[in-house]
Amino acid sequence: MSRLFGSFNEMEIPRVLRKPLLHVYAWTFGCNLDEMKDPDLTHYPNLATFFYRELRDDARPVDLHPTAAVVSPSDGKVLHFGVVEQREVEQVKGLTYSLDAFFGKADDPSVEAGIAGSTMADATMSHSHNAAAEDEFAVVNGIPYTLDSMIGSTGTLEPAVQSLGRQLRDHERLYFCVIYLAPGDYHRFHSPANWVVESRRHFAGELYSVSPYIARTIQNLFVLNERVALLGRWKHGFMSMTAVGATNVGSVVINFDRELRTNLRERSLLPGEFTQLSYKALSSKLHGVPLSKGQEVGGFRLGSTVVLVFSAPHTFQFNVAPDQTVKMGEALGHIPITE
Repeated sequence: MSRLFGSFNEMEIPRVLRKPLLHVYAWTFGCNLDEMKDPDLTHYPNLATFFYRELRDDARPVDLHPTAAVVSPSDGKVLHFGVVEQREVEQVKGLTYSLDAFFGKADDPSVEAGIAGSTMADATMSHSHNAAAEDEFAVVNGIPYTLDSMIGSTGTLEPAVQSLGRQLRDHERLYFCVIYLAPGDYHRFHSPANWVVESRRHFAGELYSVSPYIARTIQNLFVLNERVALLGRWKHGFMSMTAVGATNVGSVVINFDRELRTNLRERSLLPGEFTQLSYKALSSKLHGVPLSKGQEVGGFRLGSTVVLVFSAPHTFQFNVAPDQTVKMGEALGHIPITE
């Protein structure tokens, strides 16, 4: 049923009705129309395009201070955050889910590696044409050229997801942060840090509501729902950003991944199964897609949830509180600069 609502969001609104209907929606859910890059509501043919609206360039300043290690990837409310303990992540206080179930098994037979020919060619041209820029990105952001230099020569990122406890360096911990997007929020999500995305996993699943009330009620909610996980590395090791689907979400968009198709009425995958797409061939040096802090990555066609899981030094400290409202680009946590 929720996928039918997602299709409804894609239905075209007659031009004469767009302004009054979208004004009503904006008033109901508290959308700030003054922030929009294009304030003419007649230019939005359906709800999906309005949800996916762009903001003015100055509407979301990004905290670029060196100690602001991780910034909020989206507008929303902080549902929960903390340290991953015993490979369990807290959905909300008192409810946990398995990190392995959330990211999937690396040896799952449903994994499909590789990338289609046309997308491969387009992505290669747009991301690999400037070797000097990739060199600079790696050096300036302290990102290893290969995973061997980060975790040794014993594995790649996919096994690292399954054995993070063993492959975290002595001075590091694994952290998480869950941000819920309400219907009135800006629905695009951005990079939380300077990092390299090596692969994407798309999990078929349900589209249950991920509102704070439901998140406190349904065990394993984020494991049950459809989601798109971007997996990679930054200067402190593992980095991931996962877009979790929800009721009425028409689709999840990843700007550099034209192969991604979500919220399909007819699914070939069973719940819990996933397909995987590798981005490593897109860059001979970085072995993935480089993203700068605050750079737009994609978005939802309606509100949902973004889950960050990343490794960082023991000195990393969150500077947010449960249920705090955050804007994209605001610092979620800091790492003190050591001499």
